[in-house]
Amino acid sequence: MVENSKAVASCGEALVKLLEAYGVDTVFGIPGVHTLELYRGLPSSNVRHVLTRHEQGAGFMADGYARVSGKPGVAFVITGPGLTNISTAIGQAYSDSIPMLVISSVNETNTLGKGWGRLHETKNQRAITEPLTAFSATAYRAEDIPDLIARAFAVFNSERPRPVHLEIPMDVLASPVAYDWSNELRIARSRPQAEPKLISAAADLLKASKRPVIIAGGGALDAAESLLAIAEKLTAPVFTTVAGKGIVSPQHELHGGANLCMSPAWDYLEQADLVLAIGTELADTDMWRDTLPIKGDIIRIDIDARKLNDLYPAKIGILADAMGAAHQLNQAIDSLETKPSVVADVANLKNGILQEQAELQQKHLAVLACVKNHLPAEGFIATDMTQISYTGNYGFESEGTRSWLHPTGFGTLGYGLPAGIGAKIAAPERAGLVLAGDGGFLYTLQELATAVEEIHTPFVVLLWNNDSLGQIRDDMIAMDIPTVGVSPVNPNYTMLAKAFSCQTYKPQSLDELESCLEEAFKYMGVSFIEMHDSSVDIAQ
Repeated sequence: MVENSKAVASCGEALVKLLEAYGVDTVFGIPGVHTLELYRGLPSSNVRHVLTRHEQGAGFMADGYARVSGKPGVAFVITGPGLTNISTAIGQAYSDSIPMLVISSVNETNTLGKGWGRLHETKNQRAITEPLTAFSATAYRAEDIPDLIARAFAVFNSERPRPVHLEIPMDVLASPVAYDWSNELRIARSRPQAEPKLISAAADLLKASKRPVIIAGGGALDAAESLLAIAEKLTAPVFTTVAGKGIVSPQHELHGGANLCMSPAWDYLEQADLVLAIGTELADTDMWRDTLPIKGDIIRIDIDARKLNDLYPAKIGILADAMGAAHQLNQAIDSLETKPSVVADVANLKNGILQEQAELQQKHLAVLACVKNHLPAEGFIATDMTQISYTGNYGFESEGTRSWLHPTGFGTLGYGLPAGIGAKIAAPERAGLVLAGDGGFLYTLQELATAVEEIHTPFVVLLWNNDSLGQIRDDMIAMDIPTVGVSPVNPNYTMLAKAFSCQTYKPQSLDELESCLEEAFKYMGVSFIEMHDSSVDIAQ
């Protein structure tokens, strides 16, 4: 496109070029009759299109892409069923504060709300996504689009990142555009900065504390260096949420891990006289209980003002970007005398957690130990909602951030495989592993086709098969409810994976699993390992 008064491109082409100017390099989706104009401009751009096999998969791939890259994941979907299919993934991204841009078509402008029975028609498409997004908007004119895209990237770069949905009527997508939108980028990158007086007050409280604890969430991933420095100055253990795994190295003596769901960590937290909670909403999905037993004062640092005085009201609430505030706070604190007893307490706490593991969790930990032995240092794991992943949320120690992807808040089955694919596309040089259960895997297994098509470096799918919906079965038994609908007849997963052209393995012991993982992480493509619960003997 060149700037002149003559129409030189369709709105769909101009939008692709605009997205490219904002740094978008990948779009996930499935072309359809209502998105043809969105696809017209892709071949002449540098934007990679990844064909998914279901729109929910497109959303989860965009989510995984965003979690690993830190950039917004982008998806193109059709009107009606395309949008309803991706809505579950939008909800997951909203719950876990993941930046995602979903662009959908919608029926022609003059038909909206008329109920004429048009193809893919809904009464009000935006009403579906409005509760699941930072905002959902309609571009009634081509000229609206640059403003709406700028607003979306302002959300991603300036506030708590959450999904955005933009719908564009088919007639608008096909309408001519007379100038190059990408010459008018408006990129907002200013996040709220902490007030110096609040940083000073927080520093004074921390220095006076006898037993401080730091809790870091996914919002603090980029603050890891400063948080570790603060922890070392105060001899304060650092616990993380699941999204914050890897902020502190598991080898560090103050690494408390993502153990706030375990009773020894609850007991330790109850004794703290001060808690610094940064970049976390302290949600019960991380803690496995309604509220944490925090009896001391709380300092909260968060980019979302609503988090400063909610279930855990702050003595000092600081509205700020976590990285900047942690840097300021570190500068305001001098090193204090080391407290050897705290270091010993953290070690005892983690040993206590290991000792209280039931037989099922011991099995999980044995499998996860095999994974740990073979996953390359920079590798990542994308997990599904399955019992072995719940154990891994606290029991698998990530070596770095953006390395353990789990659908924590919304808790969506089927997340692991497509999220892992998206993560792999974002970072093809990193080895990837998907950890899924037999029940959840059936939700999105068709995305193996996308994986084989797009991935040509080591990518391993580890299926944990117990021939049941294990967590629900166990909950029913615990509540004295007759087990109903929790023992499905499973397909032959290994044969299915072969049908998708995966390299396949079916180990019958932990030793065989070790060998399979070693080989799989050398294979330049997709490997599928099915491990049955009955094959793991922890008495060996």
